[in-house]
Amino acid sequence: MLTNLNINPQRLWDSLMETAKFGGTAKGGIKRLTLSDEDKKVRDWFKAQCEALGCTVSVDEVGNMFAVRPGRNNDLPPIAMGSHLDTQPTGGKFDGVLGVLGALEAMRTLHEQGYETNAPVEIINWTNEEGSRFAPAMLASGVFAGVFTPDYAYERLDRDGISFKDELERIGYRGTEKAGAHKFQAMFELHIEQGPILEDEKTMIGVVTGVQGMRWYEVTVTGQDAHTGATPMYLRKNALLGAARIIEAIDAIGQKHQPGVATVGLIENKPNSRNVVPGEVFFTVDLRHPDEEVLEVMEREFRAALEAALPPMKLAYEEKRIWISPAVKFAPELIECVEHGADKAGFAMRRMVSGAGHDAAYIARVAPTTMIFVPCEGGLSHNEAESTSFDECAAGAQVLLNAVIEHDRRLAG
Repeated sequence: MLTNLNINPQRLWDSLMETAKFGGTAKGGIKRLTLSDEDKKVRDWFKAQCEALGCTVSVDEVGNMFAVRPGRNNDLPPIAMGSHLDTQPTGGKFDGVLGVLGALEAMRTLHEQGYETNAPVEIINWTNEEGSRFAPAMLASGVFAGVFTPDYAYERLDRDGISFKDELERIGYRGTEKAGAHKFQAMFELHIEQGPILEDEKTMIGVVTGVQGMRWYEVTVTGQDAHTGATPMYLRKNALLGAARIIEAIDAIGQKHQPGVATVGLIENKPNSRNVVPGEVFFTVDLRHPDEEVLEVMEREFRAALEAALPPMKLAYEEKRIWISPAVKFAPELIECVEHGADKAGFAMRRMVSGAGHDAAYIARVAPTTMIFVPCEGGLSHNEAESTSFDECAAGAQVLLNAVIEHDRRLAG
């Protein structure tokens, strides 16, 4: 049994750059929306790379991919590493992708060195983590964990009215295995931090202890279309003005409840004409906080703001909560393995809570789970300029491999 296995940093970086071509943008990012042609291409590439290592690749009914490498005792459930390959419309090269390709590099290292683990080891590519095309986020890991039904996922529509099910079938990734039927004993998810803390503190590894709670809402404000020149100010029912006041109120809620955050990130104004008073506005709301009780207060204050601002302006509104992800605490024994892995590799580390949502948040409901963070420049993510260095990517993959080996070592007693 080898005790020191070192990943190949250049091979990892080359894979990151190669897969960035699937949906690559002119500004150096990636547009690889869930179940798009670009998503199919990167899935096909990932499948071929895993099979070349002797892994068996299977796909479940919502498109989650599982690449399993046998171990000494194949009666044991696999140790999983995983993240996602889909991106935002203006995404970067590392969000999600590093977690899958870092796991692939760990698997390549095991294969290259002939290292036999006690339990099987696997890589997972979760479908539709971003939620940018089919809301909500973490959709297929949510189905896997029993949060959503497969039919709920199948019925999700993108903004063009195209269904998740139709696109899943079109690209050939609707598998036969029931979601959740595939069992594993633990999951480690490597990810960029998507925030500025590690970079600011000059710390290489974030040992993630949990994920803050998240709630998403959709709001439609309805007023009346009218001619801008012929309609007096006092007779207007301006839906955009009402929405603007709510957006300001939402920002104030986030400011009040820090470290919580409150955001409006998507807005559609109709008819969106320069000489028409807007008659309808659709927008989304994203509330987050590590404490569920505080998050509940934020939700009440948001709904109170709607009622206080809009009816006096003679505006109607519809509001619905479309997604809730409660705060999550990760498995202490896996957190220990990550700390062991970082210490063994000689990297500075700190414990932290994730501000962003990840597949690991849902998977923690059905299996022990934790995450590993590495810095990203300026804390910038969901942006084509997103950047994590060669050394940072390598550090994350090395700690991931070390953590998996440590967990596997403990299985032997």
